[in-house]
Amino acid sequence: MPVEEASEDAVLGGRLVLRQPLRGHRVGHDAILLAAATSAQSGDHAVDLGSGVGGAGLALARRIEGLNVTLVEIDPALAALAAGNAQRNGLADRVRAVCLDVESSVADFIAAGLAPGSAACVLMNPPFNVAQQPSPDRARRQAHAATEGTLERWLRTAARLLRADGVVTLIWRADGLADVLAALARDFGAVAVLPVHPKPGAAAIRVLVRGTKGSRAPLALLPGFLLADSDTKPTAVAEAVLRKGEALSLNGN
Repeated sequence: MPVEEASEDAVLGGRLVLRQPLRGHRVGHDAILLAAATSAQSGDHAVDLGSGVGGAGLALARRIEGLNVTLVEIDPALAALAAGNAQRNGLADRVRAVCLDVESSVADFIAAGLAPGSAACVLMNPPFNVAQQPSPDRARRQAHAATEGTLERWLRTAARLLRADGVVTLIWRADGLADVLAALARDFGAVAVLPVHPKPGAAAIRVLVRGTKGSRAPLALLPGFLLADSDTKPTAVAEAVLRKGEALSLNGN
């Protein structure tokens, strides 16, 4: 991507430097919250579906030493930026990027080195807006605009990639929680939901959701996560997650 069309931005308090397009979808709080809420261990394989320039997957790799991550992105330019970002942050030995549609066939995934049952965890920030007036920017449209059934198809891919006890973690609009729970019901249980609130007394704007493949354990609704206090200053826990790279537990079961 030409230099004049991209920027280099520090995230996680400077723990990562990401090259990303000036226009279209850019890495923000959602990606960092998703990485923080994803649990994994050294030696595991994590797959970041719809990774963009790699913000969430790279943040996860930065937090967990020895974790191997595959970034899956449909846009060739973003996939190339993701690969460059892995190199730029000294993570190319553990993080790779592949240009692939999340809804591609099993054969295409196998050809990309992603066989069924090969992942311990999958994280994703799927497109979650049904656009009334689609953006003229193709990259922004791909990142944000969903069609009916998008979530179900992405979760089907996640279930296929995960091993028997694998875990999927995703971030979604809070007002779409019912859709998330319905889509998870086919393959996942032990679902934990963490609402994300902009400030005290405000309705949640996002939900972080985790599910375990094949589990029959019940749903757990966790206490909300506050991004800012009543004076609109970042809360201590938000600072710890968004700037210091600390984990965000969804262990509700």
